[in-house]
Amino acid sequence: MRLLKNPIWAACLLLILLVDCYWVFFASNRYVSESNIVLESPQIALPSLDVSALFDNSSGRNAEMLLLRDFLLSVDMLRTIDTAINFRKHYADQQYDFFSRLSSEDAPIEELHEYYLDRVSVELDDYAQVLRIKVQAFVPEVAHKITTLLLEQGEARMNALGQRLAEEQVRFLEKQVNHLRDGFNTARLELVNYQNEKGLVSPIGTVESLSAVVADLASQLANLEASKRALVSYQSLKSPSVVKIDSEIQAIKQQINEESARMAQTSGGALNTLSSEYQTLQLQLEFAQESYSGALAALQNTRIEAARKLKQVSVLQSPTFPEYSVEPDRFYNSVVFTILALFVALITQMLVLIIREHQD
Repeated sequence: MRLLKNPIWAACLLLILLVDCYWVFFASNRYVSESNIVLESPQIALPSLDVSALFDNSSGRNAEMLLLRDFLLSVDMLRTIDTAINFRKHYADQQYDFFSRLSSEDAPIEELHEYYLDRVSVELDDYAQVLRIKVQAFVPEVAHKITTLLLEQGEARMNALGQRLAEEQVRFLEKQVNHLRDGFNTARLELVNYQNEKGLVSPIGTVESLSAVVADLASQLANLEASKRALVSYQSLKSPSVVKIDSEIQAIKQQINEESARMAQTSGGALNTLSSEYQTLQLQLEFAQESYSGALAALQNTRIEAARKLKQVSVLQSPTFPEYSVEPDRFYNSVVFTILALFVALITQMLVLIIREHQD
């Protein structure tokens, strides 16, 4: 009775009574639907034995899980849910208690999003790399629908985010492949036209053949000159044998000059010039071919990487359909509020006594 005469304790007890009555008799039941999910990527190719990749994998997956969590708690996700199941109408229904429901169906988006964060929980378990989703609603069906929608939209958004950059890379590489293919076809056509124009399949091969012919003729010339010196030692210069060898020597020298002129001359059109031009065209063709092949390989790898960026939401626990309300925890909330109220009242009473003592 003495406590009731004290205004501080009387107010504290009255507040405890009112709040406990609210939790016990007036607070609306809220049903909780839960789901646990992980993100997985398809294995298109066998992974390489890279020790660094083993360390980077967990951090990359953790970042993707955090991106998914942020999206599930975003205003965009809230708008999607509101459009699909009329989030505002359900949570602003007047049949539920004032402190639990949304203040109004016309609440601004900022207030609506703040209320959404109070009713939807998405937490990342760093150790297990699992997202744990909990959705509170006044009706079990709504809680289950929201949880299911979160899973569907989350998977779609992660796939869109993962593929966007890869698709841009694929489009860029496709343009490069088309450009390099045109360059390769042009270089090949130039080489073929040059061969047809000069009437030579390979000037380099022709030069090599002529060099072999000239070397053989030079060897024959050396043998004939040696034979001539031997004949001159015991025959006159006008003897038939010496004359014959002289004729052969002149013929071989003339042939050597003709073949050498074909390979190299200052007036142009020689095989060495043709060979140089041909070699330039051939190098251009080889470079265009290597560039085109490299672009094709890069395009194929990028397409595979785009497929690997597909994310699949693997459900460890499918969205539960609650059969009874678990929120609010009436007993826990009442006990916690009572303890806090008594603690605040005690501190207030002590402060009042200290002030009175100083006044006296």
